[in-house]
Amino acid sequence: MDYIADLHIHSPYSRATSPQSTLAGLAGWARVKGIQVIGTGDFTHPGWFACLKDELEPAEPGLFKLKNEAAIVSPLAEVTPSAAPVRFLLSAEISSIYKRHGAVRKVHNLLYVPDFVSAERLNARLGSIGNIKSDGRPILGLDSHDLLEIMLELAPEGFLVPAHIWTPWFSLFGSRSGFDRIEDCFGDLTPHVFALETGLSSDPDMNRLISGLDRFSLISNSDCHSPSKLGREANLFSTGLDFFSLRDAIRDGRRDTFRGTVEFFPEEGKYHADGHRACRVCLEPAETRRLGLRCPVCGKPLTVGVLHRVMELADREQPLHRDDSPRVFSLIPLSELLGEITGVGPASKRVMEQYRRCIARFGSEFNLLLHAPLEEIRHENPLLGEALARMRGGQVIRTPGFDGEYGVIRVFEEGEILLA
Repeated sequence: MDYIADLHIHSPYSRATSPQSTLAGLAGWARVKGIQVIGTGDFTHPGWFACLKDELEPAEPGLFKLKNEAAIVSPLAEVTPSAAPVRFLLSAEISSIYKRHGAVRKVHNLLYVPDFVSAERLNARLGSIGNIKSDGRPILGLDSHDLLEIMLELAPEGFLVPAHIWTPWFSLFGSRSGFDRIEDCFGDLTPHVFALETGLSSDPDMNRLISGLDRFSLISNSDCHSPSKLGREANLFSTGLDFFSLRDAIRDGRRDTFRGTVEFFPEEGKYHADGHRACRVCLEPAETRRLGLRCPVCGKPLTVGVLHRVMELADREQPLHRDDSPRVFSLIPLSELLGEITGVGPASKRVMEQYRRCIARFGSEFNLLLHAPLEEIRHENPLLGEALARMRGGQVIRTPGFDGEYGVIRVFEEGEILLA
């Protein structure tokens, strides 16, 4: 079965997360987007875990569905997207803050398990180590190596994936808190890590500049705090619809089962370039090094971004992909494309009305972005058809994000739409 999975999301129990991120709310948006498998997020939080046990029931092996699927309501007025099955996979994110090799490390890791019993065992152990009640993504003084060891002991059929591995502040390779090698983080347990999450500010081409990452599969997820952001990055599979087939497809990393990833253009990520947001300074790595990593306006330390960090560790000039590597689809969310065309914000009423029409006509956002014939789209909306043609061909204009501010990806030159 071909399906799309977004395996990193957050519940209403995480800070700065929409109250609409209920299971029914997530499922409703998953149908609009064309996503069949969603990570539950936050299974370590007692309140959310109780919701999961109360509202979900087993479906295929290791996956769950809503007990009351009638509660899944389309978030788009007068539009009924496909009633394709939506499944949930038990997931959580742990923020580990600890000292290693004489430095404070702040690393986020994702946990995936196939059943509630495994999740309960993990929750009991983690709850004895620190406070798992204060946030859906708990902060624990737990070494990443030890977290993986606990995972292997208590949930041996599950797996751990380092999250958004290049984010400066909280990640495996982060410029402010990370390591230079995976082995330095996980030590003797490194062979048990088989996948890495690239994050919004990097893509597979960037990661494949580093030979030390060759053996790892690269997954992409939205890390969404609002259900409307589901699928801004995602994974494409062709496997049996079950936890174990999905896990094995990620581990093997072959295109016949792990078909590809949906990516941001990495410049849109909010930590792609170097910079200092307070002073509106955005820099390329060479200029940052020339300035001694200091803001040229105020003299404070710059936030070293993902591109800079990748180039520090790169040992290739060109990315090296296996012949059977998953494909990469760099996309712009539909609401952003429509916002550029109409000249208003992506969350505006005007954009949402056009968004509703697109979903009613083409069935789901991913069907439109990935598969719909351009001639059909041009017939409905010539500017959108041209925008999609350019996006699919990688012909975009990139203004990079930096120091916590998202970048902007455009498909039309300034004033070009007015002349169309």
